[in-house]
Amino acid sequence: MAYVPGVALLAALVAGCSAGSDADDPDADSKPGSPTVTAAPPGKYRTLPESCRAVPRSTLKDLLPGAAELPEEQQEKVYEGTATVTYDTDRKVGCRWKSDAPDAARNLSIDFERVVSYDPSVSDDDRARDVYGRKQEAAALPAPGGVTPSETPDGSGSASPDGTPSGSPTGTSSATPSADPSASTIGPGEDLRPRLLDELGDAAFLDDALTRAGSAAQHRTVSVVFRTSNVIVTVEYTEQPARVTEVPDSKELQEKAQALARKLAETLSE
Repeated sequence: MAYVPGVALLAALVAGCSAGSDADDPDADSKPGSPTVTAAPPGKYRTLPESCRAVPRSTLKDLLPGAAELPEEQQEKVYEGTATVTYDTDRKVGCRWKSDAPDAARNLSIDFERVVSYDPSVSDDDRARDVYGRKQEAAALPAPGGVTPSETPDGSGSASPDGTPSGSPTGTSSATPSADPSASTIGPGEDLRPRLLDELGDAAFLDDALTRAGSAAQHRTVSVVFRTSNVIVTVEYTEQPARVTEVPDSKELQEKAQALARKLAETLSE
């Protein structure tokens, strides 16, 4: 029993070391005076709309004129649309519609993307701004009065003798904003080339691409992309005439694509 006090002393020393250890202390690494990191605010939107029901039936009838000539059962199938395959409907949803008519085929698609930042120091809005910025950069919009290679069928950026880019949308050389920001009608003096758009979400742009190289029939796709808070919306509207010699009208497609984009923006803000 003479060695028991020694054992007791050893146990006391071990207990004292354990009590003074900071291994299990979550604040052990913090230093006095270190700044506290405040989490960035979340985005405005936590969910997304049901994409295939986001476009009113009356709008679909206008955008897909060929569907009106179909039997009622087939009309319903066209107007229902086809949902985009996605694995997280809280982050990304979309829908597609297609209509064939004797004179032309029309395709419409809409996509909603809710951007979430997993970095506590970066807000959802800032992250969405970066994602939108990359989309705008990829569109390679021309500078005012300029021409981009994408405006020509061969990608050379060549222009016709009168200075109009070959294969580009018909329009004037300068844009004249509409007096009514909510109006969908494009004025006679407005530039129809790819461009930034005003009064649509927090930021928006329009792209207009005519595809003819390597295709028997030309088709034109007008894309409108806009961001509102942490949600990015893309509208694509395509027309392919039945006749090879016909060129889809930029003005009509742009008017209708912009009008739909504004309706979707209003729906999101409700």
